[in-house]
Amino acid sequence: MDKADPRAATPLAIIAAEAPVRTKPSNYPPVFAARMEGRVKQPLGDLFGLRNFGVNRTTLHPGAVSALQHRHSRQDEFVYVLEGELWLVSGETEMRLEAGMCAGFAAGGISHHLENRSWEPAIYLEIGDRSPGDVGSYPDDDLVANHTPEGWRFTHKDGTPY
Repeated sequence: MDKADPRAATPLAIIAAEAPVRTKPSNYPPVFAARMEGRVKQPLGDLFGLRNFGVNRTTLHPGAVSALQHRHSRQDEFVYVLEGELWLVSGETEMRLEAGMCAGFAAGGISHHLENRSWEPAIYLEIGDRSPGDVGSYPDDDLVANHTPEGWRFTHKDGTPY
C-alpha cells in the first residue's frame, strides 16, 4: 500500500488490552457525565476503520456504571464479560454476570445498564450497530439522545438542548 493511503495506518490485529483509551470519558452532558467516573473505554472497532458497528473494551472500576439506564430505538447492543463480575440492571430486574456470560438488547427493547458492585475491576466487550436515526431514551433521567451524522446530540425530554 502507498504510504499516503489512510488504510496503511490501519492495523491488521492488536492486543486489545493495549488499545488507546478514549480521550473523552463520556459523551453525556456534564451533569450526567460525572456519573460515569470509573468507566474506561477502549474503542476497538474504530482502530480497524469499522463503520457499521462499534466495539469497545470497557473497564468498570468498583462502584462504576456502564451508562445511564437506557434503551435504543434502532441499535442492537451486545455485551460479553471478559473478567470480573457485573450486575445487569433493567428496571426492577437485576442479574449477576460473571466472566464468560453475555447479554443482548434488541432495538426498542428493555432499558438497561451494568454496575460493578465488586471490589475488583470488571472488563467486558460492548458491541453495537451504528444505525442512522437511532434515539436513546433514559427512563430515569431527563435526557434524550439523537444519533446524527455528527454524533450524539442530547436534549431534555421536552426537546430543549443541553
